[in-house]
Amino acid sequence: MQIPKVLLVNDDQPSLYALETLLLDAADPHLYEVITAASGKEALRQVLLHEFAVILLDVSMPGMDGFETAEAIHSHPRSAGTPIIFITAHYADELNRLKAYQHGAVDYLFTPVIPQILQAKVDVFVEMAKKNMQLRIKTEELARLNQDLRVQRLQDLERINAELELEVKERKQAEQRAHDLSTRDALTNLLNRRALIQQLEHAVATSDRSGVGFALLFLDLDKFKPINDTYGHEAGDELLRQVAARLTAAVRVADIVARLGGDEFVVLIEGKSASANAARVARKIEMACALPFEIGVHRLKTAASIGIALYPQDGPNAQALMKNADTAMYHAKQNAAMPVQFFHEALNVRERERERWTLELRKALAAGQLELRYEPQVDLNSGRVIAAEALLYWRHPMHGALEAAQFLPQVQERALLDRVDAWVVAQCCSQVSLWQSLSASAHSMQAPPLCIWLNLATPQLHAELLQMLLPAMRKHGLAPGSIGIELSEKLLLGASEPLAQLLTQMQTAGVRLALDDFGSARSSLAACKRWQLNTLKIDRSFVHGIGNDEGGTDIVAAVIHLARALSMRVVALGVETRQQLEVLQELGCHTCQGPLFYPPLPAAGLLEQTSGDANLNTPTLLSNEE
Repeated sequence: MQIPKVLLVNDDQPSLYALETLLLDAADPHLYEVITAASGKEALRQVLLHEFAVILLDVSMPGMDGFETAEAIHSHPRSAGTPIIFITAHYADELNRLKAYQHGAVDYLFTPVIPQILQAKVDVFVEMAKKNMQLRIKTEELARLNQDLRVQRLQDLERINAELELEVKERKQAEQRAHDLSTRDALTNLLNRRALIQQLEHAVATSDRSGVGFALLFLDLDKFKPINDTYGHEAGDELLRQVAARLTAAVRVADIVARLGGDEFVVLIEGKSASANAARVARKIEMACALPFEIGVHRLKTAASIGIALYPQDGPNAQALMKNADTAMYHAKQNAAMPVQFFHEALNVRERERERWTLELRKALAAGQLELRYEPQVDLNSGRVIAAEALLYWRHPMHGALEAAQFLPQVQERALLDRVDAWVVAQCCSQVSLWQSLSASAHSMQAPPLCIWLNLATPQLHAELLQMLLPAMRKHGLAPGSIGIELSEKLLLGASEPLAQLLTQMQTAGVRLALDDFGSARSSLAACKRWQLNTLKIDRSFVHGIGNDEGGTDIVAAVIHLARALSMRVVALGVETRQQLEVLQELGCHTCQGPLFYPPLPAAGLLEQTSGDANLNTPTLLSNEE
């Protein structure tokens, strides 16, 4: 523990030494410490360094006298309350004594001082300082104790709070488990019958308020009982779990999937265009369930029969809608050719029409009724045919020549669309090989490869496309850049990472990629930038707007400028007039196709245009001369 300090201030060294000796001789050396200063300024420095129990201050000092020194000491916050005893040799100087008290003095002594009196006065202030020190120490200890208590209390509160939160969490989890047991199917974790009825009643109430209907799909697995009997209940349960997973993957997040029991499932689809969405989802479910299931060491196949009922036209309430969807499913089960049935017959007519197109296209593919026609693409700098777009036609025995847009939208069967794509790829690879061999014999081998652009029938890009396309290109020895894929924005929908990998693999293999019909309702510049495509095709509606009063030319100019900024080649579709051609040339468009140059040609007609001199038959189209 520190001991109190006493400050002696006197400019006269003998007097200073005498006072110091007097105090040290008369007091216990451990009672307090004496510090001396020979001037007012030195006293101030000591005050800044130490805390004093009392200051004995000489009145008469040169430079800074005792009164000025006292005033300076008391002006500082640290020493404002330090007791000061003035010592002077001037007797009966009442004015100075009064002045000393006015400057905060606690006493005023005359020399020679009586040692016992001086010691007694100093002892009083030293004792007071000691008590203040002890009080300060106790206060600090109390503050530390309070702090420790606060910390301990805070820790206790935090512990209690954590225990309460854990208890609340466990209670909520228990409540959730209880709720799940009452609303979830234990095997598949889908909603159970009770929860489905609640969802249906809520959907009915919502539909009545908004006027927007909804669809209910009732699904039953084919041959489930034989599978269960043959392979055992564990295999049957695993099959149901995998079916539940495929159903969940086939619907939107907002759609409801439930298991009623056994092999019966229900899907609730709300929102606008419920009937169209129901048919689409039903076909996705049908195709998903048609794929084999890996159950242990077994590879099992089943199928789904699906009935669809729509609210409000197919039932006034939840119970009636369930019954009618079940009835539609029963009819689907009886008709193997139509595994998806609407309760409403008029909608079944539309589905039967789609099934008819699917069946006829399957026969057409086997009978060789499909053909490709090629619309040449002309390079605006050289005037040469450098590429062609392969267009699919069907020589229908009753309807004549049908373009792809007239029949492909009617076909939803993925396997059949994949077969059409495989046929198109094989035809294009064979054609481009022949095209390039003729071009090579007529021109330098250093010329860029002639390219055929093909459109896919399948509505989604998938890895099987590469497994089909790359072997065909290797078989015909095609150079990189010989085949291009025209992508609509619909084809670019899907999970980003797998799609990015697929597009990168295609470009690495030398397959060109183009965004088709840029400027149509579904095409966007974001797709070009995101997927780093090679070519941008301007939609024919924009090309036809060149020269109109609605800024058509400016729009095309902006598209070309943006494509160049992304290092993409630009192809203008549907060029019909010389005015359109001249504007496109002036704007820096690379390539054009359309009636102004060539109509879609059969393979033989395309070979004629690429053999010998590949320049346009009407070269004046590419000049500025009339």
